[in-house]
Formats: sequence, structure tokens, C-alpha cells
Amino acid sequence: MTSRERVIAALNHETPDYVPMDLGGCGQTGISASTLYQLRKAYGLDEHPVKIVEPYQILGEVELDLLEKIGGDVVPLWNRDNLMGISNLNCTKPWTLCDGTPTLMSEDFEYDVDERGYTYVYPCGDRSVKPSLMMTKEGFFFDNIERSEYDEDNLTPLEDYRDSFTVKTEADCEHWEKQIKHIYDTSDYAVFGCLGGMSIGDAAEVPGPFLKNPKGIRGVQDWLMAHLLYPEYVEEVYAYAADVMIKNLELYKQAVGNKIQAIWLSGTDFGTQNAPMHSLNTFRNLYKPYYKKVNDWIHENTTWKTFYHTCGAVAGFMEDFIDMGMDIVNPVQLSAAGMDGRELKAKYGDRITFWGGGVDTQHTLPSGTPEEVYNEVMERLNIFSPNGGFVFATIHNVVAKVPAENLVAMYKAVKDFRGI
Repeated sequence: MTSRERVIAALNHETPDYVPMDLGGCGQTGISASTLYQLRKAYGLDEHPVKIVEPYQILGEVELDLLEKIGGDVVPLWNRDNLMGISNLNCTKPWTLCDGTPTLMSEDFEYDVDERGYTYVYPCGDRSVKPSLMMTKEGFFFDNIERSEYDEDNLTPLEDYRDSFTVKTEADCEHWEKQIKHIYDTSDYAVFGCLGGMSIGDAAEVPGPFLKNPKGIRGVQDWLMAHLLYPEYVEEVYAYAADVMIKNLELYKQAVGNKIQAIWLSGTDFGTQNAPMHSLNTFRNLYKPYYKKVNDWIHENTTWKTFYHTCGAVAGFMEDFIDMGMDIVNPVQLSAAGMDGRELKAKYGDRITFWGGGVDTQHTLPSGTPEEVYNEVMERLNIFSPNGGFVFATIHNVVAKVPAENLVAMYKAVKDFRGI
């Protein structure tokens, strides 16, 4: 099987020749630029500045030489812009991380460093407005700066969020067409369409780091409370987002056809480490109808599989996830309460694909020994791989300071499990 055929089989709950694997296919299966630089060194690959493909989390580009080395099967189809509101295409500006890792950021990346060594980033590269993101002196990713206050007596949801959900442009469509043609002409990898657009309520996007002047309810805590205090406001925003999303899906389909295998729709977390983020009633009333509307359009008009990233204790949501048309769940955080891998596979493994769950990135991968990593990966592969419905990936991104030898052990385990 080719990589593309392997992933398609797994997504169709058929048994592929080998378990498929993803590193760098999207912004939730990626790797910190710092760790990526060290991993390339560990494999003896060329050393050069790491291109940043997702600057909010400072994720590096997984180049094809590394993907081939580890046996990866998935490549991303990125958008033209990113969460900073700047271009993702012209990454030529040298920028050094706190540990000395050389990187290349977008040439539109504008920032200042204060007397404490904190980095502040300007949205859309515009220094005339307040910074939208901040990173501490020893940090490896950015945090949002909440810049908007709201008037509870004057709530205008569509006016507030119109700039957060916008219809894509002709330039976007041309970019997608060009990229998908290049991928298909030069490789047989599975293609992950990183469109986004339905991250309604996502803690990374609610504050509007890509907007010069965000309006309305923008604090993450305030937004969570708004589900109970102002449900009509929240519902109007989500309904609008879904309408815009379908317009963008129509454009995306025209640009890429059925040449992508999975489409990234949402990164909204519905779980915390120990409990759900929302009640099931809140989810069913405010989220599920709009997710279902989008999923239904995709299933009626394409062959794509719908991918949702949602961290935490979400076992209690699985039936609703499946009912609304979620094909793929990620990151499968088995370290969260109630997230037992064997139970999840037994109950839902024939109806949804688990994309992730491959190793504990909170404990084992950063802090364990290579042997412990190897053994845990083998255990997860044995749990999730039978009868398809599984793409191996770490639980969320590989963060900074993960020992390269642990990553080498992880990929050795996958290779040994494949028997190659």
C-alpha cells in the first residue's frame, strides 16, 4: 500500500498493511521547532534553521527527509495565513528560540522584547495596535493577551464576531489548488486539509490573536460563562460560523476536490484533565447542531473524513461526537479521567477513528526512559490498531525539551510493530 492507501483503509475501518502514522499533518500532531531541530540531528539529517509552520505553538515543518526516515504517512495542506493574522508562505525572517534553536518565521512577523525578555507579537504584523500574543523569556509557545472588554447591556454577537469568521478569498483558492497539485504530482502521501473554521469556543481563537481590534466577549473565562449567562449570544455566533464554514467548504471542494483524506475542522477542547469542560446539555444545545450541519455537508458532497481535536476527559461525549458526524477524534488523551484506551476502542472503535493516543506526552515521552517510551507505544499500538480505525500519533504535539532519544525509541517501536 502507498501511504495514501494506508490512511484511507484505516479511516474506512479496514486493516491496512501497516498501521499509519502522522507527525506534522496538522497543528495538533506537530512538533516543537526546538525538539524537531534535535530530532533531525539525532537522525543525522541536514542541520538548518527550522521553518515555523504554526507560530502560535512554534511548530516546525516536518520535511520529507524526516518523514521518510520515521515512516510517516501524512502531509499537511496549510492555509495561506495563521493565528497571528500573517502570511504562512514567506518564512524567511531569522528568529532564535531561547535555547538557541535557529528558526525562520514569516517575514510579516512583528514583535518587541521587553526588559524582562518577554516577547510581544503584533496581530497582522501591525505595530500601530496592541500586541495580541506574549511569550515569556524561557517560553516555547505563545499565550493570548486578552484585549477586549464587553458591555453586558450592549451585546452584538454578529458585529463582534464577523471578523473572526470570514469567507476565503480567490487567493486562498489559488493557493489550495497549487499546493494540492504539487502534493499529488510529487508524492503518494495522505493529505490532511488544515482548513479550520469551526473552532467555535476554542481557547486559542476566542481572544482573536489574528485580529487588530477584537470586539465583544473575548476573555476565555468570560466566554465559558457566556454559555450560561448569554446563551443567545453564543448561539448566534456559532450559527454564523457554521454558515460561513459551509461557504468556505464549497470553495475548498472546488479547489482540492476529493484529493484530501481528512479535513481539520475544530480544535475546541471539551474536556479538562479531570472532567468535561461543558455539560452534555450545553454541548447538545450550543455546539452539536452546528457541527452536525457542517459534517452533513461534507458527507453529502465529498469523500473527506472530518477531524476534530478535543483534549481532556471526553469519554462521555463520544456517542454525541459520532451522532453528529465526527469521523476522527484527536488527541485521545488517555491520561485524562475516564479515558481508558481499551474501553474506548471496544465501545467506539468500529464507528470512529482514533488519531492520536500513541504515547503519553505529559509524562512518559518527556520524562520516561527510552525503554519506557518503547513499551508504552507498543502497548498503545496493540490496543488501537486492530481492524483499522487508528492513525498513530502522539497525544497532541511533541513539546520542547522532549529528549530526542525518546522520540527515536517511539519511532523504533512503530517500525518494529509494523515488522519492517
